[in-house]
Amino acid sequence: MNSYRLYKLINQNADLKDKRHPMLDKNRFMKFLMIFMWLYYAAILLFMGVVMGLGMKHSYNGVAGFHVFDGGLLYLLIIDFWMRFTLQETPAQNVQPYSLLPIRRSFLMNVYLTRSGFSWGNLYWGFLLVPFGLISIAIPLGWGAFFGWLLGWWLLLIANGFFYLFCRALCLKHLAWLLLPATIHGALLAIMLLPDKNVLDMPCTLLMYGFLKWELLPFLCAGALIAILYWANYRLQMGMVYDEIGKKEEKEIKHATQFNFLNRYGKLGEYLKLEVKQRLRNKAVRMGFFLGLGFMVLLSGLMYFTDVYDNIDFMRSFICLYNYIVLGMMTLITIMCYEGNYIDGLMSRRESILQLLTAKYYFNVLLLFIPPIILLPLMIIGKMSVWMNIGYFFFTAGVLYPLFFQMAVYNNNTLPMNTKLTRKQGNTTQQIISTIIFFLPIGLERAATALLGEPWGYMLLALFGIIGIVTHRYWLRNVYRRFMARRYKNMEGFRASRNS
Repeated sequence: MNSYRLYKLINQNADLKDKRHPMLDKNRFMKFLMIFMWLYYAAILLFMGVVMGLGMKHSYNGVAGFHVFDGGLLYLLIIDFWMRFTLQETPAQNVQPYSLLPIRRSFLMNVYLTRSGFSWGNLYWGFLLVPFGLISIAIPLGWGAFFGWLLGWWLLLIANGFFYLFCRALCLKHLAWLLLPATIHGALLAIMLLPDKNVLDMPCTLLMYGFLKWELLPFLCAGALIAILYWANYRLQMGMVYDEIGKKEEKEIKHATQFNFLNRYGKLGEYLKLEVKQRLRNKAVRMGFFLGLGFMVLLSGLMYFTDVYDNIDFMRSFICLYNYIVLGMMTLITIMCYEGNYIDGLMSRRESILQLLTAKYYFNVLLLFIPPIILLPLMIIGKMSVWMNIGYFFFTAGVLYPLFFQMAVYNNNTLPMNTKLTRKQGNTTQQIISTIIFFLPIGLERAATALLGEPWGYMLLALFGIIGIVTHRYWLRNVYRRFMARRYKNMEGFRASRNS
């Protein structure tokens, strides 16, 4: 088979991977929900593009409207970068299924890097850029200027995507590398927000104006940047794939913490030890935990040191909710997937699954005491309401966590606990539910506070949560019974996906 036919076959397999997922194939509602969410956010971007285009159609303080938009180039690229963490896999994560076939890994890496660069995701911002450009650029300056400007944006989004892939691969290697994009973006935001005048506004405007005028230098610079980031990704991810597939020998743990203080709780204490040790000893689980903790500190610090979100109620609610939900979501959305590695041992004892679920709930409720510590400075300076924290604390423990625990009934794919780069990823259903969990509580909060006022609206959320906490033994046993009703089907899935 020649390279072109092999390239087409790999592309075809990649396109069919999500379409043929068992959960989506059998659940028409999830298909409908995926399409709805895609269209919903596309409609928001389209609306913003039209409104901004009409608002900036004429000059703004003597400056053309598209120049004002282009001055915010870095803001859009930063937003695009961090949104990719929830949506985009690294190319190396797709290489593993082909590792036993007689296909050069260099060829596979080039295929997936090329797919990442030319993916449809890089065109999604077109729902914002196209209507804005048509109104602000195509009408006054012509189609040539519009297509040059649009092509420039596309090249910058491709470069931003390759920069994300590079940082994501480094973060999978060691979580400390998250400081690289955080430092770069933090420095850029500080330069743009702290001085009275944004000194990066003019360079960004001139760069995009060069694309608009079809000048050669901006296109050469963008092409060179893409080539450098492509080469850096290729070298980094090829080396990491070889190391991980080769299963390099790990160092032995010389000192193991026993957590003897949990012995007083019997079998429940043993499962609590298991939850703690998962986050301390297993690479994938530990990385997710510290990644969530890092994002909590980053968002809270951004709100504390800047005033960018001071007048945006949605972002205040989002940051508060994110801090309370992210640590639990890292493991609860894939609940039982890590346990699939040793599910046969868990099923050998009566009601061990119920005790495991109870321990998971207690442990994740204990984790909810971390967010108030991180958000305490914001509450002290008055940027975040104490009542909001109380509401989200109880609502997360009593309403959102029970929703996450429902996934224990349906999850049947084993996730490796130490493999980070080529590990299997969560399915689309889990990603959709995560998105819903992030935005549904905010809608309920805004409705409750609008109807009852700020303190009482948050107290209503807390009341719902307290009901869920008090009745946790009943709904946990319900989850356990439904899991046991599907135990043979789930165990078959865990075994089949354990070494795939």
